[in-house]
Amino acid sequence: MRTKITTLSLVAVGLLVLSIPLFAHHGSAVFDTDKTVTVKGTVTEWVWANPHCWLLVDAKDDDGNTVHWIVENQAPANIANAGWSRSMFKPGDEVLVDVTPGKNLTTAARTIGRFKGRVVINGKVFKP
Repeated sequence: MRTKITTLSLVAVGLLVLSIPLFAHHGSAVFDTDKTVTVKGTVTEWVWANPHCWLLVDAKDDDGNTVHWIVENQAPANIANAGWSRSMFKPGDEVLVDVTPGKNLTTAARTIGRFKGRVVINGKVFKP
């Protein structure tokens, strides 16, 4: 009987440990999922790293001022099978990307968003 209780306890603890990361990850609450913004600009950096990949783009606003966009994607393991790669963006590339913008996170210096839809790199449409 004692072995059975010990085994069940270990299984329960194991399942609990495996489920904790599922609750820890954030959702899309920080993004305005009803909006899509097209960002056209020059790549300053492409960060291929866990837990998320990031594209940094300098774009111009309506007044001609430079706006520094930070565009989030998923982890490399999640997007590699769709054709994304460590070398797909290089500093100086001209890009046009559709993003879901952040809610109330725009400042005079930075804007954030998440990839959504169209990605064009140096005039070439990326089709995952």
